[in-house]
Amino acid sequence: MEKMKNVRRMIVWISILAIFLVVSYFGFSNQPREYPAYISSSPSPTGVKALYTYMENEYDDVTRWYNSPDVLQSEQSLLLMIEPFFVPMEEEMNEYVRFMEEGNTILLFSENPVGMFDIKVEYGYLTEPLEEEYHSVQMNEQSYQSMFLSNIRIQTEENDEVLITDDLGAIAIRRPIGEGHLMIVNTPHWTMNTYLLDYDHIPLVLQMIEEGYEDHEAIIFDEYIHHQGNAATFITVYPKWFILFMIQGALLAILLLLYQGKRFGPIYQVRDEAVRFSDEGTRALAAWYLRGSRYADALAMQADYLKLLLQEKWMISYNREWKDISEELDRKWARKSHQEIKAFLEGLHIVLGKQKVSKQEFLLWSKRLEELRKGVEEG
Repeated sequence: MEKMKNVRRMIVWISILAIFLVVSYFGFSNQPREYPAYISSSPSPTGVKALYTYMENEYDDVTRWYNSPDVLQSEQSLLLMIEPFFVPMEEEMNEYVRFMEEGNTILLFSENPVGMFDIKVEYGYLTEPLEEEYHSVQMNEQSYQSMFLSNIRIQTEENDEVLITDDLGAIAIRRPIGEGHLMIVNTPHWTMNTYLLDYDHIPLVLQMIEEGYEDHEAIIFDEYIHHQGNAATFITVYPKWFILFMIQGALLAILLLLYQGKRFGPIYQVRDEAVRFSDEGTRALAAWYLRGSRYADALAMQADYLKLLLQEKWMISYNREWKDISEELDRKWARKSHQEIKAFLEGLHIVLGKQKVSKQEFLLWSKRLEELRKGVEEG
């Protein structure tokens, strides 16, 4: 028997070790990770981690934002939205507008920003093919070189300030929104790791950030717009090793509980014990009296039990008639007056002398006897 227990114990621990090895292998396997484009934590060519790292080193307060815009607080911040994966819903767009109206700035890099913040665009076409590999743009009356842009240009309004332009129209503008500003740049590829060092992309991007950061205290990279699931989840918030550790801990706890024979669910008491030590017999007898309309007998038994209780608690002899204990009850039953006690005893003597008692009488006198019983037990 002891040998069988040892064999079973060995099988359990081997199973636990095998599960840990399998989970660890798949959890830490060196499979290449795929990153979506324009993610601030992405080191891939399409990510913007290079820009984020530079900003983190050059500015005091640079963070990522994974939550919905309704919890964005007014902290004199510059919010960078780099090529959103989806157009936020109307309620979310209203929260972004509220954020700007409170004195903050949003810098939106989007190749085609139609659908966001009521932005309108124009479509222009180059009349002649480019002779150079680069494209010339103007910022602060200076010419800069950049990679070829799309033909989409931003349609300006009366209060807009044009920041970057070319022969086809506005590439970047700044628009007042309440006490803050909205800045729009239709060249998100300038910020990519693979293109950031090309041509004059660094001064162009940094100048836009400086224009938006002016009079602000913090820079926030909005990652909420890069997740269709939106708000941060348990998987995205905690590191991979911690999640793996928690999974293995849960599996270990389950296996240990199973090994120790733990059971879950309600505990059902053996019926023999319940019948033997409960008042089931009393309940059955009471039901039999009620079904047979034996109200007189039931009332007599209740009165007889009460006389035993009076003898035990108040030293009133069991052999005395109810009508003869008026004086003793006057001294002991303080809640009732002499007249009430006298009427109670006379009525009880009459009802106990009847051969048949109606159900109404039974309920009435049963209630009165119960009242006396509580008085006796409470002293």
